[in-house]
Amino acid sequence: MNISAVILAAGKSTRMGRQKLLMPWGNTTVLGKALQTLKDAGVQEMILVTNSKIAPQVESYGLPMAFNDEGEMLESVQIGLRAQKPSVEAALICLGDQPQVRESDIRRVCEGFRQSQARLVVPSYQMRRGHPWLIARELWGEILNLRAPQSMRDFLNAHHGEIFYVECDSPSTLQDLDTPEDYLKYKP
Repeated sequence: MNISAVILAAGKSTRMGRQKLLMPWGNTTVLGKALQTLKDAGVQEMILVTNSKIAPQVESYGLPMAFNDEGEMLESVQIGLRAQKPSVEAALICLGDQPQVRESDIRRVCEGFRQSQARLVVPSYQMRRGHPWLIARELWGEILNLRAPQSMRDFLNAHHGEIFYVECDSPSTLQDLDTPEDYLKYKP
């Protein structure tokens, strides 16, 4: 089954006070680590949804890019889904500011899709939904038709009975980097 990742990297990083995706993380950047983990998990195809301000700094990752200068998550997901190849059967919705997500959890989500054939697969830690989550192509139209103030949370809540949850034994799928405190807390 052909799974592609939509990496959401168009936010303005206002709570961080600087562009968080380019902050150091080990021997790379926050975004670099998130991308490497996806590759290590076997995700072959990726679309980076970013903004024109940081695009020149992330071109070196060599990924196809789509642009959202507004930075709103719903619009970024929609842009990423529209940019997919026809052969893609499902999309992983990934946060670019989630470098601590484990390769094994990404593999669990993909494997959960392959085994369950569910249209939605979501990682869960202690009964809380995390990222990256996966959506089968047959549901993309619903997301493409959403309009603000509707959100991805509204979409997931509307389909709560259909979600195939993959239990994770680490909170990493719940953690992203929004503030300087988050960065210091999770940085290796």
